[in-house]
Amino acid sequence: MFKPLRSPTPSDFMEIIDALLSNIWVIFLFFTLIYPRLQQGLIQSARSSALIKLGKKRGTSVITLIHRQETLSLFGLPISRYIDIDDSEDLLRAIRLTPDDQPIDLIIHTPGGIALAATQIAFALKSHKGKTTVMVPHYAMSGGTLIALAADEILMDAHAVLGPVDPQIGTSTGSFAASSILKVVEKKEPKDTDDETMYLAEEARKAIEQMKDTVRQLIGDKYPPDRVEAIISDLVTGKYTHDFPITSETVCNLLGQCAYPELPLEVYTLMSLYKMGQQRRPGVEYVPMAT
Repeated sequence: MFKPLRSPTPSDFMEIIDALLSNIWVIFLFFTLIYPRLQQGLIQSARSSALIKLGKKRGTSVITLIHRQETLSLFGLPISRYIDIDDSEDLLRAIRLTPDDQPIDLIIHTPGGIALAATQIAFALKSHKGKTTVMVPHYAMSGGTLIALAADEILMDAHAVLGPVDPQIGTSTGSFAASSILKVVEKKEPKDTDDETMYLAEEARKAIEQMKDTVRQLIGDKYPPDRVEAIISDLVTGKYTHDFPITSETVCNLLGQCAYPELPLEVYTLMSLYKMGQQRRPGVEYVPMAT
């Protein structure tokens, strides 16, 4: 016999609410703790596959130095990335583990970073016996450009840019171009210049000379001396502001046969796997045309 249906009691509603709340917390924990890790693992696997595919196609060891804002924290807060000591340690290890006769493709996408780290990477790339190629899909500014100068060749997207490598002097009030500090001192009488500015000017002078010497070591065997000094004049001495974008056309004219405005298609596929944090509002959208 069928039992008659009874009306739900308040305790029944409380049990249902408790069950829903328990499931909500499980769902919340999944999407805040577990799902991001699973998603990052899938992205990392796709990146590894893309790197292997590009390496097999070109017969090279492919290394990346890519700095974008990644969603890495519990609450999805993005953090800014730049060339730091961790990057230099990892990249030096990757170069060291590459056989001497194995060509290296280094894909760079960076705003720059710590001069020490960028210089270490540049000299490590320079010393590798196999052919070295730096690929720039979008931009490689400041320290990224210094690393690019160390390579045997630079491949750039037609609209990619490099940047000047002129030293910047940090102070308590900000960062200033070394060349600009020297210009200020030149225009003022010593009696009208405070001690701190005079000190900064001396540091600026040394920083510029050190960077000139670094660039000479990186490109001195690629060009005749007058061409080397012309490149140094353009990139080191303050001809441009530090964030000035130097186009691929200008780079190719400046560096000659060491630079080409072309990239393997696989590089663009790889870059699509380095999207910035998903919390940001999409600024660009498109719908491919049907064929």
